[in-house]
Amino acid sequence: MSTPTLRDWLSKVPFSLCLSSGFFGFFAHAGMVSILEEESLIPTRLMGSSAGALVSGLWASGLTTSEMKALLIDLKKESFWDPGIGLGLLKGDLFDELLRSFLKCERFEDTQVPVQMTAFNCFKLRGELFNRGDLASAIRASCTFPGLFQPTWINGIPYIDGGVTDRSGLLGAQGEERILYHHLASRSRLRTMLGLTSAPARAQTVTLILHHLPRCGPTLLHQAQVAFECAREQMLGLLDTPLQPRPSIGFDECWLIEKEMFTESAT
Repeated sequence: MSTPTLRDWLSKVPFSLCLSSGFFGFFAHAGMVSILEEESLIPTRLMGSSAGALVSGLWASGLTTSEMKALLIDLKKESFWDPGIGLGLLKGDLFDELLRSFLKCERFEDTQVPVQMTAFNCFKLRGELFNRGDLASAIRASCTFPGLFQPTWINGIPYIDGGVTDRSGLLGAQGEERILYHHLASRSRLRTMLGLTSAPARAQTVTLILHHLPRCGPTLLHQAQVAFECAREQMLGLLDTPLQPRPSIGFDECWLIEKEMFTESAT
């Protein structure tokens, strides 16, 4: 029996899409997702953490990927930069306003595709799933990068970035759910030292890793379109590439797909 390609696997039966955290990696997530939309490979459920929560939430709310690209590529630092006194440089109020202007619906219950995301509960010191209620507040909480944004308060509880304990965004994965997982490789030395940078293994899951994506951040927003297009091009090239089994993991249909299509000089 021949090894399936990524396109084969995605076309076979319904699948869910999970997008990892990764600071300003939402440009790359959006580029990858744009290929799924163009190829009519549409997930039946979305989940994510931090950068992944942002793209999952925007897409689920009804934005097309072309609309998402236009909004994200045009992002300016002053659009979300609101320094204030607190446990973080930015208050996050401008980010909240930005989210609400982007989203095409206000509540999880009104999204076009079911979506859920993770944020870190600072009182209980653990990741918590959000899949109902106010969508913008949940996305904001999941994207509250420690030190950059002050905690997001929801129902009297402070939340910060979902990637603190659920970098993958897979916390809400269900049983034998088939999942395409887009893993943004971390460049953090601390995470590498702690062994938190590797992609988690899970049955019925294809882990997609794209390489040499340009680094983006508040002062590197000019790299946004390059990151988007880089992820797009790699994803398109990988659709018809055979999946790589991960036999040492010991799970059924545990696949990996990655291919270095760009040199370091290209970034």
